[in-house]
Amino acid sequence: MTVLMHGFGLVEIRERVIAHLMKATSAKSSRAAFAIVLAATVLFLTALHAFEGGVWALADLALGASPNSRLAMLYSLSAMTSYGHTSIYLEPRWQMMGALEALNGMMLFGLTTAFLFSVLLAHWPSRATAR
Repeated sequence: MTVLMHGFGLVEIRERVIAHLMKATSAKSSRAAFAIVLAATVLFLTALHAFEGGVWALADLALGASPNSRLAMLYSLSAMTSYGHTSIYLEPRWQMMGALEALNGMMLFGLTTAFLFSVLLAHWPSRATAR
């Protein structure tokens, strides 16, 4: 479910945020437009990942794998990012779900990396327009 949400989120960011910003910054220098587009894209991607972490946290809570929402969210973000430095664990019978969450996070971040690369390629100021 989060991979589908991520795919739709990437499409929305590309069609709404990036397209709108490119129109709004067309009169400005290409370097400034590039910086604005890149910063906004990263901000929206971060929000998308946080939302997806929230979806995992809700699943943890609904299944009783985590005792409260704060710990569920911290665990989910830690698992999705492969940070793993927190001493928070799911209930033993749900620990395989934590490994699947980490695998899902790797896929989401892979999609995000490819998306950011495409944004960089599409909007990188060339030497001719940067002068």
